[in-house]
Amino acid sequence: MADMTEGYKTEGYKNRIGNLIRDARKHRGLTQHQLADLLGTSQSAVNRIEKGHQNMSLEMLARIGAALDSEIVAVGAGPTHLRVTGPTTLSGEIDVKTSKNAGVALLCASLLNRGRTTLRKVARIEEVNRLLEVLNSLGVQTRWLNDDNDLEIVPPRDLDLHHIDETAARRTRSIIMFLGPLLHRVDTFELPYAGGCDLGTRTVEPHMAALRPFGLEVKATDGSYHAQVNRAIEPVRPIVLTERGDTVTENALMAAALHPGTTVIRNASSNYMVQDLCFYLQRLGVTVDGIGTTTLSVTGLAEIDVDVDYAPSEDPIEAMSLVAAAIVTKSQITIRRVPIEFMEIELALLEEMGLQYDRSEEYVALNGRTRLVDITTKPSELHAPLDKIHPMPFPGLNIDNLPFFAVIAAVAEGQTLLHDWVYENRAIYLTDLNKLGARVKLLDPHRVMIEGPTSFSGTELVCPPALRPAVVILLAMLASKGTSVLRSTYVIHRGYEDLAERLNHLGANIETFRDI
Repeated sequence: MADMTEGYKTEGYKNRIGNLIRDARKHRGLTQHQLADLLGTSQSAVNRIEKGHQNMSLEMLARIGAALDSEIVAVGAGPTHLRVTGPTTLSGEIDVKTSKNAGVALLCASLLNRGRTTLRKVARIEEVNRLLEVLNSLGVQTRWLNDDNDLEIVPPRDLDLHHIDETAARRTRSIIMFLGPLLHRVDTFELPYAGGCDLGTRTVEPHMAALRPFGLEVKATDGSYHAQVNRAIEPVRPIVLTERGDTVTENALMAAALHPGTTVIRNASSNYMVQDLCFYLQRLGVTVDGIGTTTLSVTGLAEIDVDVDYAPSEDPIEAMSLVAAAIVTKSQITIRRVPIEFMEIELALLEEMGLQYDRSEEYVALNGRTRLVDITTKPSELHAPLDKIHPMPFPGLNIDNLPFFAVIAAVAEGQTLLHDWVYENRAIYLTDLNKLGARVKLLDPHRVMIEGPTSFSGTELVCPPALRPAVVILLAMLASKGTSVLRSTYVIHRGYEDLAERLNHLGANIETFRDI
């Protein structure tokens, strides 16, 4: 009987690992065939692995982990997990940290400058660490100056693109934002990227539409962007972006910054990280008009060589995470340094749903431009909104803030419809809330219906491979009765600095541990 039990356990583990591998593969946008190519195996073998029908060596697990950039199947020290004891009532004060997405854009933009860039209070997260590894491999000198996370960046006279750290480059999605700065530095270059060829071609096309007017042509093959620049080509009319993407706008801005003429960018994103990049470019001496609108006019310089000091603003997505933590735990906390202009729609919607809070007078962020406030939440009984909740480009509800409304809707009275029209399949991860006692119904890959209120109870879950849904699960665990375990939390470290520790300062009971 014991042998049969062990057999069931082994089958169960293989199924679980197979499911995790399948989810991580889909999150990377890979087909089974593309993953098989990366692993040097057959598609049928990948299919058997994902169905739990295949025995795997430790070496194969490690190779799958590397190919999918997933700690789910990491070998060695092993992934970190979180044990959450609830339900929790939070209290106290917490500062919002600076923006992850702005920090990433500014690291890429530092390549425009031949002088020293000092960035203040940079988010010390895994995405930033990977980019620093890539910059260092090009010959850029970077160093953390102090405990405040001030970062100094000194470029070399010539970038060493032949020795780029491929492993680090494939572990960051931000590598595509090197195209804009690099097209002025070298005539031909290659950049490695994560994922298969199809995904690369699809991802790079909106960027190409923005960068072709500067003479850049890119072919995406074999996991690399092959770039070639024709110096005779310059923008002769406004660049019209076919999608109002943040990174696409940032690439166009960086290309325009080293083009001595005036470039007009239409249908530009005016989101928070784009504004921070514009403010930084102004410090470099570039003229940027129209910041905060969808039409940007950029008069660039033939060369930029200045020592510059810049402080990116606070992160509205982290601010929303903290507001959601207060709502689901019915807690009174003060969240300081909230970038209010990028949270106004979210707060207006929460007020309609019944949230009560106090708000300080506005003051200015360290960049001298972004408006901040302090918010004190009050324990509130929420009800479902009258209309569906859906994101829109700024100044609408931020796409990255939409998942937090899933856990908020779960504690509100009534039915809430969330419509995530931007991402295929991200809504699916929100159904993980059901394992904690929520009633989340997936209507299609973009829409979920949530019925509240919910009495959450603890369970063990594996972290979804998407950053915001992973944090949503963690917040629900704060409100859950009993002990919960959230496994393989690397994805959270990619976008949040010390989140568990900071929530503990507010009274949460979250313990980090590894499997022995």
